[in-house]
Amino acid sequence: MGAKILLIEDEEKLARFVELELNYEGYDVTKAFEGREGCRLALSEDFDLILLDIMLPGLSGMEVLRRIRRSSSVPVIMLTARDSVTDKVSGLDLGADDYITKPFAIEELLARIRNALRRKAQGREDEALSALGLRLEPKGRTVEYEGQPVELTKKEFDLLHCLLKNKGMVMTREALLENVWDFDFDGGTNAVDVYIRFLRGKIDEVYDIKLIHTVRGVGYVIKDE
Repeated sequence: MGAKILLIEDEEKLARFVELELNYEGYDVTKAFEGREGCRLALSEDFDLILLDIMLPGLSGMEVLRRIRRSSSVPVIMLTARDSVTDKVSGLDLGADDYITKPFAIEELLARIRNALRRKAQGREDEALSALGLRLEPKGRTVEYEGQPVELTKKEFDLLHCLLKNKGMVMTREALLENVWDFDFDGGTNAVDVYIRFLRGKIDEVYDIKLIHTVRGVGYVIKDE
């Protein structure tokens, strides 16, 4: 299944309809029909997105959102029969990512879900990555070791970024070629070995650390130890 979505909606027929549509699109859906149970699930399990009705028994959607935002930045799309500016502003001020008014077209809801998940994924792509005192900032395309700038070429940066994103996972030469070089690159897998040597020369050897490890016959891995 795809992304995990928590649907907190007290109208059971609507909840079932939305669940079926989301399942058809490949999403894994968990339902709650009242605020307290929805809040418990939101805070105890790991969801990629939450669809949250405002008018709920037990706890209102606004209170559920307030409690979620104390500890989580999971994307939340508010569902409501209300269409007042005050309600929209209140939800957004409390940290909702989006707002859709009932009745809604399922295509619009699906588009808003895709958009929220894209923004979440983009946020992860922009997060700083680190290992053994090395820090890489994707947005600014900068690399530092314990505060000292490390000058890298574009391809060296992209290769290091790919290895850091998959820290602890052995990346084959073929996988690195596909992620860092164009698919039609005709330079052979030895291009990866050449650029690994460049990175080691600028990082491992300069700062006397063992950042990039070779897994013989397989590829390379960054270990944070």
